[in-house]
Amino acid sequence: MEKTVKIFRQDLPEYLNKEIETCFLVADKELRESKNGNYLRLRLSDKTGNVMGNVWNNAVSISDKFESGDIVKLKGTVISYRDQLQITVQTARKVQDFEIDLTDYILATEKDIHKLNERLFTLIDSVTNEHLNELLRSIFEDKEFLVNFSQAPAAKSWHHNYLGGLLEHTISVANLCEFSAHYYKVDRDLIIAGALLHDMGKVEEYTAPPSINFTDQGRLIGHIIIADQIIASKAQLINNFPAELLMKLRHLILSHHGEYEKGSARLPQILEAIILHHCDNLDAQATGVGQVIEASSGHSGNWSEFDKLNNKYYYKGKNEEEIK
Repeated sequence: MEKTVKIFRQDLPEYLNKEIETCFLVADKELRESKNGNYLRLRLSDKTGNVMGNVWNNAVSISDKFESGDIVKLKGTVISYRDQLQITVQTARKVQDFEIDLTDYILATEKDIHKLNERLFTLIDSVTNEHLNELLRSIFEDKEFLVNFSQAPAAKSWHHNYLGGLLEHTISVANLCEFSAHYYKVDRDLIIAGALLHDMGKVEEYTAPPSINFTDQGRLIGHIIIADQIIASKAQLINNFPAELLMKLRHLILSHHGEYEKGSARLPQILEAIILHHCDNLDAQATGVGQVIEASSGHSGNWSEFDKLNNKYYYKGKNEEEIK
């Protein structure tokens, strides 16, 4: 069987009101009810972005043919609804590996992984506290862990949800914390260590792209507790690791989501923890919103797709032709 000719998400504006046949990764699927019966809502993706799809007819039978995380071959029509591109899907089925080029579906950081890793170890070298420095090295000098950490995503669907996303996010948060340490009276070594370690549990929380899903451990325990467990066990192997220093570091990890409603195990109660939370949230929100806007760049209209997480649209502004 010949491979399907790929029409990428970025090419869809050229096919408006036309029928297409191509493949997408099913990032999410949801069988919904309406007054006219069931329909299937899909979030479809490839390495160039995301697009929503709807199956209005035979929704249940089509839904049974694949799961979230599968790559499907579909036939459908590209439409514009409320100035947003969508695909009205007529048929869809799961494809086999030989029908596709898997790299078409692997979203990856645009940053240089080698340079990000160089920055990681530069930051570790800058930590002068011998106990924190030894702890960081015991974790990141493990070659298998470093490879997994460098390839892992930082989220399932919101921000940095791509190959290398966790490393990119970690370095960004650490850079923001380093900047903050110049302006506020904080323990620089502690906040840098917390920034580098805060999301390390995501290595075990998510499966690797192209299909990003929660592992069993990720669903049942979560990356915050996973990271705390790793840090506590590694610190036990370091001679005379100060108990209070370990308590503060663990607090940074356990509180970095900031609010119980957002999955935080504790509320931030020291200055370093408060700063880490806000730096983490700044990078996540700025990157996540940027991804929503970028995903809408090929759409007509002045507004982005609806961001369900933040319950809002984002103004893209008028393009040059509209201004003229």
